[in-house]
Amino acid sequence: MTPMSDEDQRAFRELLRTLRVWEDRLPHFDPEAAPAEPLPLFQRWLREAADAGAREPHTMTLATADGEGRPSVRVVMLHDADEHGWHFASHRTSRKGRDLAARPYAALAFYWPEVGRQVRVAGRVVTAGPEESAADLRRRSPGALAAALVGRQSEVLDAYEELDRASAAAWERAQREPDAPAPTWTLYVLDPEEVEFFQGDERRRHVRLRYRATDDGWSRELLWP
Repeated sequence: MTPMSDEDQRAFRELLRTLRVWEDRLPHFDPEAAPAEPLPLFQRWLREAADAGAREPHTMTLATADGEGRPSVRVVMLHDADEHGWHFASHRTSRKGRDLAARPYAALAFYWPEVGRQVRVAGRVVTAGPEESAADLRRRSPGALAAALVGRQSEVLDAYEELDRASAAAWERAQREPDAPAPTWTLYVLDPEEVEFFQGDERRRHVRLRYRATDDGWSRELLWP
């Protein structure tokens, strides 16, 4: 990696020092009043983030690892969260799909700066069947279908013009065939083993509440920030 000039490096560090976090009053979170299971709290927090003006609060960071344990991370969209787990989808031929085939475990992270909150979820990932995966795609927008029909996710693209042509053809097909199949499109469900809720505090007295799955349900514990 080519080093930056001393002046550019100083300017970058100065920029980082000028950025501020959580200077406004943030919501109060009483962990003693939290529900016995994490799902209701997660659903409430996402709704409150949306009400607070968070843009795309259903986007999340997804971390996976390949067969050799090398991590990879990206931002994807949450499709659902229910008693089965946290749902997301991708092509099984993509990098994340290959990672999950080799190591069916993942971690998710949500961050809503408007309310100073984070949620982290980790656990085993289960692959849904073809019918559920197709149904998931049908519930999405024509644009999402078109993108799925393009396919080839994570492959090397030789020239942008190739994508332009493939995308135009996929958009036309999506309009003509709203139920067009995308064979590699796969719905994944993360079955949580651990869910952590983080409420930021302007005085840095952050609240961290961790749920852990047990044979009898869920245990809860506070963590030092």
